[in-house]
Amino acid sequence: MAYAIKAAVADPEAESFALAAQKTMYGGKHVSAGDAIFVFASETAGGHGLFARGVVTAAEALAKTPGLARQTPRVSVAIRPIARAKRPLGRGDLKAFSDWSDGRPETELNFKFYRQATDKIVGLTDGTAAFLETFF
Repeated sequence: MAYAIKAAVADPEAESFALAAQKTMYGGKHVSAGDAIFVFASETAGGHGLFARGVVTAAEALAKTPGLARQTPRVSVAIRPIARAKRPLGRGDLKAFSDWSDGRPETELNFKFYRQATDKIVGLTDGTAAFLETFF
């Protein structure tokens, strides 16, 4: 399975990214070393959306805090980018895709990343991963 992460990225040109305690949704908690991952720089933190495809070099699930009833699983990941996007894909490009049942990869990305606009790691369907590959 491929994954995508939307996070605040200080230096998109870095040779690796260490992203601590990232929220996970839609299967993102299963990310592990060796998995393919698409990296989106969070627009709310000054980024511009999809900018890299990489491989997860380390993933560590964080323990839940005792005493809290509802907690979103969090994972710390290290990512080595292997390709840079050749064309942009961000919130503005995906906003129009809001028919949640149309099965389009753009809609899946809009739903998972921007319906609830927090930064997170998400699992992707094969079709959406193939769609994202066309940006490299």
